[in-house]
Amino acid sequence: MIEIRNVSKVYQGKTPIHALNNISLTIDKGNIFGIIGFSGAGKSTLIRCLNRLEEPTEGTISIDGLDLMSLNESELRKTRREIGMIFQHFNLLSAKTVFDNIAMPLYLQGKKKRDVQKKVLDLIEFVGLSGKENVYPGHLSGGQKQRVGIARALVTDPQILLCDEATSALDPETTKNVLELLRKVNKAYSITIVLITHEMSVIRDLCDRVAVIDDGEIVEEGTVYDVFTNPQERITRNFVNTVLQNEIPPHLSKKIRSGTYYRLVFLGEKAARPLLSEVSKRFDIHLNILYGSITELQEKPYGNLFIAIDGEIEERNKAIQFILNSGIDIKEAEAHGA
Repeated sequence: MIEIRNVSKVYQGKTPIHALNNISLTIDKGNIFGIIGFSGAGKSTLIRCLNRLEEPTEGTISIDGLDLMSLNESELRKTRREIGMIFQHFNLLSAKTVFDNIAMPLYLQGKKKRDVQKKVLDLIEFVGLSGKENVYPGHLSGGQKQRVGIARALVTDPQILLCDEATSALDPETTKNVLELLRKVNKAYSITIVLITHEMSVIRDLCDRVAVIDDGEIVEEGTVYDVFTNPQERITRNFVNTVLQNEIPPHLSKKIRSGTYYRLVFLGEKAARPLLSEVSKRFDIHLNILYGSITELQEKPYGNLFIAIDGEIEERNKAIQFILNSGIDIKEAEAHGA
């Protein structure tokens, strides 16, 4: 478990920059935890504090009860072997082969090549780069370079993997493949993964929980399902809307009439149920579907539907109660969107 308590970071200068402000988070062991924010929000500073590449100005960070802030340089070096890191721009040594790039952390520990041979070759196979052992980074695609970076991060058997915008330099298809590999890493090695990104699709496709950071502060945090289906802050709604279209288009939003306009959220098998057909047959109302979408959320179908319900208030209330009893989330929409 990673526990971040009241962490702040101030860069001193003519005008001090408050990069982090009193951040507290708990990241459970084995979770995939995402931190999302715009450029300059403080997410890179926060993730670099987790292995003390950045020193917090205030606060504490502990891993499985070990206070990182109390460690001396020798103790910190030992602890960092338990914390792997992969980077946006790969950070590979261009003059070293795939094999030697992956083996480098072990060489720096004084291990001999014969002692690391099997370990490195096993990791090369695990990340899908068999046959590339003697290839140099200049002859690899972006996705292959990131696979090398992931294997290098795993070679010291870490308990935690930090991902600093690990897919931002990749095309969508390659991003999908790298996220699948990270999911495989999490399951195969039970590694806690903490990633930062500005892409909500990465959070949707990979993470268990997410925290939204804005101007150095955590403004919202929760399970991916809760945050995606019921975002509380405007910045979170904006992020979610980039992948789920949870908000009604402005030209339709203007037509909302109080008490008749609703948002329904379907998850899993409920997304395939002909619920609205059942409702229209059971009750003396008129249903009008205004806007909606179906996508996947954590490998489950996720439906988001905006409807208008016209009719006498008693019949409308009966219809709404029927929908609720069916296990579907329904709530009245507001004029500015959901």
